[in-house]
Amino acid sequence: MPLSGNKGEWSEVYVFLKLLADGKLNIADANLNAIQNFYYPILEVLRIENDENRKFKIDGTIRIIDDQTNRELLNLQIAEFVTQSELLLANLKAATGRSFSFPVIEDFLDRIGIHSLAATKTDKSDIKVIVHDFNTGLNPLLGFSIKSMLGEHSTLLNPGTTTNFIYEVTNIELDASDISIINQIQDKPKIKRRIEYLISRGAALKYCGIQSENFELNLRLVDSDLPEIIGNLVLNKYSLGISRTRILVEKITRENPKDFNQIYGHPFYEYKIKNFLTDAALGMTPATLWKGVYDATGGIIIVKKTGDLVCYHIYNRTDFQNYLLNNTKLEQADTDRYGFGRLYEENGRLFLKLNLQVRFC
Repeated sequence: MPLSGNKGEWSEVYVFLKLLADGKLNIADANLNAIQNFYYPILEVLRIENDENRKFKIDGTIRIIDDQTNRELLNLQIAEFVTQSELLLANLKAATGRSFSFPVIEDFLDRIGIHSLAATKTDKSDIKVIVHDFNTGLNPLLGFSIKSMLGEHSTLLNPGTTTNFIYEVTNIELDASDISIINQIQDKPKIKRRIEYLISRGAALKYCGIQSENFELNLRLVDSDLPEIIGNLVLNKYSLGISRTRILVEKITRENPKDFNQIYGHPFYEYKIKNFLTDAALGMTPATLWKGVYDATGGIIIVKKTGDLVCYHIYNRTDFQNYLLNNTKLEQADTDRYGFGRLYEENGRLFLKLNLQVRFC
């Protein structure tokens, strides 16, 4: 059966081929530009697939080795990986539609033991590499998640009922008919219109929790103030139509709903949101227990529209965090699928759920 997937899925194979073709991974500044003479030499790329562990060692050629037996399976010229990565990139750029196959390179992939678009994952890493670190002189094994700009923008934090933030609607009395009328407002953006109507009637919306207790506790582990702070960002996103994370953080900084002492210029809100984005990028998910241990131990590899690869590593944390803050947005997911955006009553009180999804932009 031919391999089939979207541009994001095919980008994992592209990164695999491109790393072996280039033999290095460029490190980016906060604006996604490769920093001159600042890179990691690639020593090995590891691939786990169908319980087969293979090492692709760069040693003048590409030596493919069975990790269990240490037996060499194949020895190929680097030029073959250059050719195949360029061929895949050209096909990716030309591809249209939601899912596609590239028979032109599948014989090569089959030859080197690649039978699926994604390697078998034991954590959030999409690819694992051994690099030489000039700073320490060590050769660490690093895991990277892959974000591609060749197709649709990647999601940093996936939506779910777990990412529903709950707000109590106060200072207003509504009967069942009123609630039904408001919930039937469909003029786009419908949630913004519903909130605007409530506010025009004198209502106030107050954050009071997250539908998933686990996600709320995950956020409090990162920072005890995070649930309330992100709740404020989410409310502003829907009520004002602002989506860019940086703009939302700048707004909440001016409003200072947590009443932090900002006299000396401490960036309370920016710092806390950067830490949230970092943890979301490197392992934290809403539905699972977060202990602060990064799965993606290297960071993120970005596939640029040109096909060039750059990475952000937790070693250069400042550039990494600035990139996350400057290049993400809060996005609206499907209201029916995740059950938010409608008023509802519970124990005589009125509530509204709003959903959090974070995407690269």
